[in-house]
Amino acid sequence: MLDQMLTMLPARPGVGYKPQHLPAILQDAGPVGWLEIHAENYMGAGGRPLAQLRHLAERFPISVHGVGLSIGGEGPLGRDHLARLKHLCDGLNPASFSEHLAWSTHDGAFLNDLLPLPYTPETLSRVCDHIDQVQEALGRRMLLENPSTYLAFAETTLSEVDFLAAVARRTGCGLLLDVNNVYISAVNQNYDALGYIDAFPLHLVGEVHLGGHDEDRDDQDNRLLIDSHGTKVVDPVWALYAQVIDRAGPLPTLIEWDNDVPDWPVLVAEADRAARILEPVT
Repeated sequence: MLDQMLTMLPARPGVGYKPQHLPAILQDAGPVGWLEIHAENYMGAGGRPLAQLRHLAERFPISVHGVGLSIGGEGPLGRDHLARLKHLCDGLNPASFSEHLAWSTHDGAFLNDLLPLPYTPETLSRVCDHIDQVQEALGRRMLLENPSTYLAFAETTLSEVDFLAAVARRTGCGLLLDVNNVYISAVNQNYDALGYIDAFPLHLVGEVHLGGHDEDRDDQDNRLLIDSHGTKVVDPVWALYAQVIDRAGPLPTLIEWDNDVPDWPVLVAEADRAARILEPVT
């Protein structure tokens, strides 16, 4: 029987754990109440990284975030990858596990990217089958994250929100709402980000992500936002996040910063800003 709780993370800010921050975290975590790791960085047989992670897990709830299952891929899930993921989760017993609505494998090759997929009944069935397989293998409920997108597929027949809601309804999984991804997709595809939030099934959200992005121009000189996780969260994303918290109540909120990783005080400042938004409703 799967755990029916969406998450066991506290409704506080968390950050993506980076080993260079270990001494600072242990000395003074500030407003940070939990840590997130990328599963694929800890699928080895042991060693110092896993030892450090287990030490941190004694003090902080841990969220395991997968980036390589290829939930939306046309082929079957990788059995070896899923087995290593299960071994990690069994040993760590994380407070939450999540993955992306994306694909990253083709003909046995792994593509180092999270690629979008069309929202059709056929894709919906495939994604649901894969999530059922993951949840059965892990023995735990997972969260599925909305992607950042740069184009729309002509064959798409369902909105992204309707697609995610249908996946959750069929599989019993929860959802991870990446507010930065909402903003990126809305700018790139010229739709209303707040309208997306209004339609989103917030009662199914077990975790929120906030991150930074880069800005460019496309061939028609329109704004093009790139999900980079290498800068501070911008004000429009903070405003969207405040709307989410106002409507949904306090939620575990990750500051996601994976590239050009700053010193610990910079992350703490971002976490503190999230805490101030969470505070009035806690």
